[in-house]
Amino acid sequence: MMSGPSSLRSMASCWTSLTQSLKVPTLLKPTLLPTTFTRNFIVAPKREKRRIKIHPPIKGPPKNPLQALTTQALQTLDPNGTRQKMFSRHNKDSIRPGDIVQVRRRNGDPFSGVLLNIRRRGVDSAFLLRDHLTRVGVEMWFKLYSPAIEDIDLVQRKAKRARRAKLYYMRQPKHDFGSVANVVKEYTRRVRPTQRQRK
Repeated sequence: MMSGPSSLRSMASCWTSLTQSLKVPTLLKPTLLPTTFTRNFIVAPKREKRRIKIHPPIKGPPKNPLQALTTQALQTLDPNGTRQKMFSRHNKDSIRPGDIVQVRRRNGDPFSGVLLNIRRRGVDSAFLLRDHLTRVGVEMWFKLYSPAIEDIDLVQRKAKRARRAKLYYMRQPKHDFGSVANVVKEYTRRVRPTQRQRK
């Protein structure tokens, strides 16, 4: 261990600061000097206070987001609301189970049959048609708001309103309607000339 007065000195007493500040070369541009040197410390330049941009609060989700999404999709798929009125429960002239319906598709032949069931599930709404092809019962589901469907026509209404919403009993041979080809032919003969005259 060291002895004497020098051993009692602290580190602060041993340090001596520079009397002159460091000179900066005059050839350098002031933009290239982000900092100034005073003594042996680096001092950052004074900058203006940045103003933080305050954004308005974000709107919260709707109370029923699924219903909002469904209405938005229906506006794009069915802007006029014709198909929605066609199968609405509140419309007196709507299509009901037991009616004969013809569906015209954009990429395919039209299909017609007896309406057995209507499944109302918003955008996923669909209906079931039954017909006979080569004496064999054929059933097809069609999406109501599908872009592949060009038009839906009501060929013939049922004489009496069905008491049931699902006419699955028509699959039995006793209650089967059979082929609807003759009914559709009469409908096309009666409707096609009137459509051409309107055009």
